[in-house]
Amino acid sequence: MLNSKNLHYFVSVVEHGSYTKAAASLNIAQSALSISMSKFEQKLGVTLLYRSRKGVSVTKEGQVLLSHAKIILNKMADAQTAVDELRGLEKGEVKIGIPSMMGTYFFPEILMAFKFQHPHLNLSIVESGTQTIKDLLLSGELDLGIIINENVPDELQAKHLITSQMVAAVGQNHPLAVRKQIDCQTFFDHELVMFKAGYFHRAVIDELCQRHHCTAQYSFETNLLAMILNIVKNEFAITALLELVTDVEPDIQGIPFVPAVHLDLAMAWRRDGYLSVANKRFVDFTLNAVNKNSQFSD
Repeated sequence: MLNSKNLHYFVSVVEHGSYTKAAASLNIAQSALSISMSKFEQKLGVTLLYRSRKGVSVTKEGQVLLSHAKIILNKMADAQTAVDELRGLEKGEVKIGIPSMMGTYFFPEILMAFKFQHPHLNLSIVESGTQTIKDLLLSGELDLGIIINENVPDELQAKHLITSQMVAAVGQNHPLAVRKQIDCQTFFDHELVMFKAGYFHRAVIDELCQRHHCTAQYSFETNLLAMILNIVKNEFAITALLELVTDVEPDIQGIPFVPAVHLDLAMAWRRDGYLSVANKRFVDFTLNAVNKNSQFSD
C-alpha cells in the first residue's frame, strides 16, 4: 500500500502547504497530484490532508504518517547513495550548513583547498543559524553542518572542530576600545547590533544577558554579517563576535569578556544517516586542516 512515490508526493504537499506549489516542484500537473493523493488516502483508509481557503493542513493521521515518511525517504536516499558507491560511483556533492562567521572567516581556504584536490566533487553551502542547521540535518536536507557542541540531539553525531573565544567587538575609536577586558554589565549598557534569533551569536548573548540579569538594548537586528561589521566600525553600536573575526577585521577592536566566553564548535551529521564518500572525504580533510593549523587549536 505504501510506495516511495506516494510518500514523496505527500511530504512535498505538506512542506509546500499547497498542491499548486508542490506540483510545480515535482514537475507534474496539479490535477495529477490531486488524483494521486486522493487514491493514496483511499488505499490507506484515512484522510491525510485537509484543504481550506488558507491552504492545505495536515490531519492527525497525516501527522503520524509524516514522521515515518520522512524517515523512510531519508533511508531510501541513503540506500541509493550506498548502492551507487558500491558500483564505483560517488554522490559527487557535499551539502553543508555553515553559520555566517564561520563561513566568512574560517571555511573559505578549506573549501577552496578541498575543491582543488577534488575538482569532480560539488560543494553546496547553506548559510544559516545553528538551530536551523540542526533542523536541516535532522530532516535530511543537509549532509553536514557546523553547530555548537552542546545540547546536541541524540539523532546527530558531532565531531569537535574548534574552540573559539567570543569577544565584545567595538570600533577602533570607540571609548571602550582602550579596555583590555569587559564585564557583561558594561557590555549591555551599550546599544547592540545582533544577529536574529536562531544564530549561535545571538543565543550566547541572550544567555549572558539572562545569567547576569541585564537588560539588552538591541538597536539593530540583522543576519547580514557585513552590515553588522559596518555598524560597529561606524560606532552606531557594538556587538560580540568570534575572536577569529576581530583578529583580522580592520577598524574593529576585540575585547575579551570577564569571565571569558568560549564556544566549542563541531561538525555534525545524522547518526543513522549514510555518509557518502564525498562527505567522508570532506570531514577528514577539514579535521586534518584544523589539526595542522595551530591558529585554531584549543
